[in-house]
Amino acid sequence: MNLPQRNLLAVDLFKEEDVDVAATTKAAPLAARIRPRSLEEFVGQKHILAPGKLLRRAIEADRLPSVILSGPPGTGKTTLAHIIADMTRAKFVRLSGVESNVAEMRRAIAAAANR
Repeated sequence: MNLPQRNLLAVDLFKEEDVDVAATTKAAPLAARIRPRSLEEFVGQKHILAPGKLLRRAIEADRLPSVILSGPPGTGKTTLAHIIADMTRAKFVRLSGVESNVAEMRRAIAAAANR
């Protein structure tokens, strides 16, 4: 039995390169379309991200030497990292403790030490 062909858009929600492209299309997942793009849009963490707070001031002054974001899945770590990367001249290196091995992490740390 032949089924009709359909034009489908497949998006891997966990690949960084797909998120930016997906966010610009109407067929993108809702999460990609409504993802915060600035600190003003970011909800939560007011105790460290509200105007005048230390982390917010460091981001706005582009004086954040490094940061490790930790927490359960879906809490905004990657979104906040993208916002920080967009607001600063920082080199953004995405590492996942689940997906990366020790060798990859050591390479990233060594590369950072050479910058």
